[in-house]
Amino acid sequence: MVVDTAPASSSPAVEHPWRALTVTLLVGFMSLLDVTIVNVAVPSIEKGLGASPETVQWVVSGYALTFGLTLVAGGRLGDVVGRRRMFLIGLAGFTLTSALAGAAWDGPSIVVARLLQGACAGLLTPQNTGLIQQLFTGADRGRAFGYFGTTVGVSAASGPLIGGLLIEAFGPDDGWRWVFLVNVPIGVVGMVMATRLLPRQRPTGARNVARQVDVPGALLLGAVTLSLLLPVVETQASPDPRWWLLLLLTPVATWLFLRRERRLLAQDGAPLLDVRLFTEVPGFASGIALGSVYFCGFAGIWLVLALFFQGELGYSALQSGLSVMPFAIGSAATSVVAGRLVARHGRRVTVTGLSLVVVGFVSLAVVLPLVSPDRVALWAALPLLVAGIGSGATISPNFTLTLAEVPPRMGGAAGGAVQTGQRIGTAVGAALLAAAYRVTLERSGAETATAVTFTTSAVFAVVALVIAVRELRLHPFGSESLDRSPAASG
Repeated sequence: MVVDTAPASSSPAVEHPWRALTVTLLVGFMSLLDVTIVNVAVPSIEKGLGASPETVQWVVSGYALTFGLTLVAGGRLGDVVGRRRMFLIGLAGFTLTSALAGAAWDGPSIVVARLLQGACAGLLTPQNTGLIQQLFTGADRGRAFGYFGTTVGVSAASGPLIGGLLIEAFGPDDGWRWVFLVNVPIGVVGMVMATRLLPRQRPTGARNVARQVDVPGALLLGAVTLSLLLPVVETQASPDPRWWLLLLLTPVATWLFLRRERRLLAQDGAPLLDVRLFTEVPGFASGIALGSVYFCGFAGIWLVLALFFQGELGYSALQSGLSVMPFAIGSAATSVVAGRLVARHGRRVTVTGLSLVVVGFVSLAVVLPLVSPDRVALWAALPLLVAGIGSGATISPNFTLTLAEVPPRMGGAAGGAVQTGQRIGTAVGAALLAAAYRVTLERSGAETATAVTFTTSAVFAVVALVIAVRELRLHPFGSESLDRSPAASG
């Protein structure tokens, strides 16, 4: 078992852990919502600011870029200085940068605000998984991760609807501003509730923080993430193949990062991310791989559906959002149930969920080209519902199983690693699916383009399913750890 080098937590017992979880999930919903809510606001941003397509692409993808850059470092800081403290710092920054984005006066100002907003979200989000590790044990932890999985899935699927409602309410010229400004009152309420309900941790001295937070390691990991994501983001705005040369830095930066982390471990130092998690903790590496691949196919469909419904069928932002709601309903209905079942059935839950996702995506690929344009949303409802049910049985159980054996005091950094994989998958998937849609649209029409898109998504889901089946065979009883107190592994 991995030995944690972080100082022991001195958090007192929490009188109302479920209330504390409610606060973190509310704020987590807000930060994750901003990944997809902007998709339906793209025409409004272009009209209201006169922004170029390249600028709008950075508004959409720049958030995911800086989000992914700060996740592991934010999680490690939470492990060391206290998750409550980092939660409040990240939330304050996210609220302020949301206000800046809503008040933007031109293209560059909104891009800068979105980049800062994503960085703050990266500091904030890993505190959710870290707090679940800290506050809950046994079957309750599975339930808590079930609620967190609901938050992840429903925030992604309901983003288009909430964005559509805001634009419908405030008009096409200024509706986009409220996509960001709505975060301000939620953030203020969240800070008040977090101050009262989240557990405190004994202050850590500045020198101790400097010893426990591996800054060079954070920079190297940032270089790995940047070399992966920046070409994806930039080539969506400007298809210059020279950006792909950055990928050559990825293996070099990865090797340097791993070399440094192993050297710190050999010297009894404090690495940013204990790399033994990948080799000694059952299900951790495979869980990250499964989540990353699944998000490649899952996260990109919202951008493509927004392009299809609004750009080709003439739907309003609200109509587009309503059309994808069956997915959100299905995901919400199964996430919590799956979180409870995972302690008993383990990877069988994710295998079942991914099988349903494949069925849903393949059905969409078959059905959408065959139905008349005025009935597309109706015919898409059932496949989206099936895929949503499967997604709810995939995301939350995968979180639970991936982090089940991780020592609680390392929950922030480990959770940040899991979500970094998801953010990379989100960016890569959105770029790939959007490119597949646009290229096919020019050659064969919108119906064929959506079929190609969902076929691609189904392929990613099949790859994730293969990973899940392999993990089930290797660790058929991997969920037993959920029935043990984590204290022994801390």
